[in-house]
Amino acid sequence: MTPTITVDIGTTSIKLCLFDAEGALRAADRCATPTQRDAWGEIYDMGAVMDAVRAFVDGLDPAERRGVQCIAIAGVGESGGLVDPDLALVSPMILWHDHRGAHLLSGLSTADRERVYAVTGLPVNANYALSKVAWALSHAEGPTGEAQWLNVSEYVAALLTGRRWAEQSLASRTMALDLTGRRWSREVCGLFGVDPSVFPPLRAASEGVAMTPATAREWGLDEATVHVAGHDHMVGGAGADLRRGEMLDSTGTTEGVLALLDAPRLDSVTAATKVAGGLACDGDAYTLFASIPTGGSAFATLGTLLDRDAAALGALVAQAHRDWITGAVDLDRLPLVLPQFRGSPPPRKDAAARGAIAGLSTDTTTVELVLACFLGMVRQVADVWSLFGLELDRVKVIGPASANPLWLQLKADDLGVPLSVSGFPEVVSRGAQALAHGIRSPWSASEPREVPPDAGRTAALADWRERTAARWTHLAEMPS
Repeated sequence: MTPTITVDIGTTSIKLCLFDAEGALRAADRCATPTQRDAWGEIYDMGAVMDAVRAFVDGLDPAERRGVQCIAIAGVGESGGLVDPDLALVSPMILWHDHRGAHLLSGLSTADRERVYAVTGLPVNANYALSKVAWALSHAEGPTGEAQWLNVSEYVAALLTGRRWAEQSLASRTMALDLTGRRWSREVCGLFGVDPSVFPPLRAASEGVAMTPATAREWGLDEATVHVAGHDHMVGGAGADLRRGEMLDSTGTTEGVLALLDAPRLDSVTAATKVAGGLACDGDAYTLFASIPTGGSAFATLGTLLDRDAAALGALVAQAHRDWITGAVDLDRLPLVLPQFRGSPPPRKDAAARGAIAGLSTDTTTVELVLACFLGMVRQVADVWSLFGLELDRVKVIGPASANPLWLQLKADDLGVPLSVSGFPEVVSRGAQALAHGIRSPWSASEPREVPPDAGRTAALADWRERTAARWTHLAEMPS
């Protein structure tokens, strides 16, 4: 490999790293993802995004900066905007969870929706880019004849290279890609009145484009090649060296559940689960993926609910963990928490859904409420995994959950399989470097540790799930 700057554009933060040629982390920083609101919703402040990347580059040791030969960019899927050949935006750069095109989905028939899944592997949903593309074309700030839709990561790459292209894992999150043919679908685009030429040519993560000489000089870099590594969760799968029979539990603001397949699953049974099919970043495998809207963000939600700062909430989590592993928890005393604080995961997949708590009593403690919330989160993961219909040998965990022993142990005990937990904080960034160079990143490089399940606790949780199944289903099916 070569010395590489990685850019990981997440929902709430941008992670920036410098790796040397051996894959060792030399520098790292992060900043809040710069966004702002327009009349319809939330959009990126692209000037501030580029300023953040430039500031990281400027802050590097001059000798290390001159040695950089590669820039690899990963980020959230489903975001994007229309970009002219001169790289000017002719629409806002829209965030992934912005639903400004949702009204365009209402006219689709049941047959249309079935056909969309059969072609693209995606359930019809306003998160995916195609409805945003149709909205942007009708609200563009100028002519759109030569405009192309770029994901935010692809747009950063375009600004550095002067070229527009799409990466395949991000393309498979647009709801416009024929998954089997690996090409833009005229049929599906036509349902929204969109010409598929609005989407740029596909380029694999390993296929980079040279940074423009003027930009390289301005940034103090010698010759550098820019790569779009892909959708952040899928790039994390590459960084974790995900294999068949494994689940990637990619935690951040949301929680992503990812598995690899040898062939796409586009049948009606899979479609009914609303689990998303897609392309892996390396191009060889297909993916099944489900996004659980509430992941690490639950920590902040609990802090607000209980009026605790991070340190005080951390102490409650630590106490709940001690109680759990020492057998001091009476499961029947716990409230039942459905942690859909930011919407529901598949198979309901409703952005308007909200969380619920049932079974509070006069003597419910804060520690019990905290434990119950994390227990609800791992129950959601188990429910979502059951939709995949795959055997599970091991779970690889990356992201903030790696530092939360309660979350980890509950998950191992509930799933009944060992967790292999990354000790390295930037697995997505490491995966971006590996993908740009067309190699596999060994999982051992992430310094994983094992969290085994306890057979007694696994059995107790199975019994508890059965006892509370009716109430859990009732909470999950409440109208939003």
